[in-house]
Amino acid sequence: MNTLLSIDTRNSVLLKMAMLLERERQAIIAVNKTDLEAYKGDDISMFDRLKVDDSKVDEMIKSVTHLASQDDPVGVERFSFKHENGMQVYNKTASFGTVMIIYESRPDVTVEAAGIAFKSGNKILLKGGKESLRSNLKIVELWHEALKEFGASTNWVEYLQFNRTETQAFLEKPTQKVDLIVPRGGERLIAFVKQHATCPVIISGRGNNFVYVHKDADPDIALDIIMNGKSKISACNAVDKVLIDKNLPNKKAFIESLISKLKASNIEILGDSETCKFDNIKAFESDDIWYEEFLDYKIVISEIGSNSETIAMINKYSGGHSSVIVTSNKDEAKVFMENVDTAAVYHNASSRFTDGGQLGLGGELAISTDKLHQRGPIGLKHLVTNKWYVHGSGQIR
Repeated sequence: MNTLLSIDTRNSVLLKMAMLLERERQAIIAVNKTDLEAYKGDDISMFDRLKVDDSKVDEMIKSVTHLASQDDPVGVERFSFKHENGMQVYNKTASFGTVMIIYESRPDVTVEAAGIAFKSGNKILLKGGKESLRSNLKIVELWHEALKEFGASTNWVEYLQFNRTETQAFLEKPTQKVDLIVPRGGERLIAFVKQHATCPVIISGRGNNFVYVHKDADPDIALDIIMNGKSKISACNAVDKVLIDKNLPNKKAFIESLISKLKASNIEILGDSETCKFDNIKAFESDDIWYEEFLDYKIVISEIGSNSETIAMINKYSGGHSSVIVTSNKDEAKVFMENVDTAAVYHNASSRFTDGGQLGLGGELAISTDKLHQRGPIGLKHLVTNKWYVHGSGQIR
């Protein structure tokens, strides 16, 4: 078992990691290029997440630097109680122990998610996808260099080069202690981990996010929010469904304007029986489409009768990730935000902000759509469990 590293050591390793990422910037990008060239799949969002360029390296550096500046999340007192028999009782945050991260295509996870888990005092097991193997191994090499520099064991960050069969065997009968598993990827990966894991799993869920354009919406704000929601199709915080209040003033002009903007971005538009009367909107074939997360240049536009119908619709079909109401009516916004069952709810702002960095956490391990043990972006403060510290002088019950 690894003894908890001091906060000074953890921060020093993170800052060294920032220096190494800068030093090896070109090498990382070059190695990643071989991963990109070897990728033969046709999943555009997978390809997008696989790519490492200068701005991605900048983000990695910013992430570990910011983590090093944050307070230690371990050992924080959450509750204290003086027992009548004189015992002093404290409840404090504690690290999980070993966190396994299983992920697809994103080499930045090897820095950012691993960094959060490391700063929270955990040993990290990384199992990336074969499509990003070279990039991941290069980054793990840097982790090991940073750990060695401060006398820490390299097994604080371990890369598991497992195929699918070996991964399944490890999930079912781990050959070392694993306290928590975080799958980062598509629904197939999440289902695979849930099916085989024998320890707690944090589900970093799917998106399928909705924007509701209420009848009191500012049309320009609504257009900006919808278009921004489609600005990165590989993101789990992208918008897939737009519900337009049938009583929206100048509704026809608004829908036509939205269609022209979406068409200019090469986004395929599908609609219900009302909206498919417009040019460039195709009727969708089945209501099953409401459950789908697209991760593609595709969007559904539909009319809806009211705020309460919208809430029911989102609660039935969405992935429990993010939902948006565009309205100038604060009371309607309040009803929507209190009753929609998603991890993040927005009033007049883009769903693209559901991100640990954007919501003030400095980064995220995952965006959880579960309600235990943390919902939404999981940052440094959330990647802890707790422990009871009881100080006595011989008390017995």
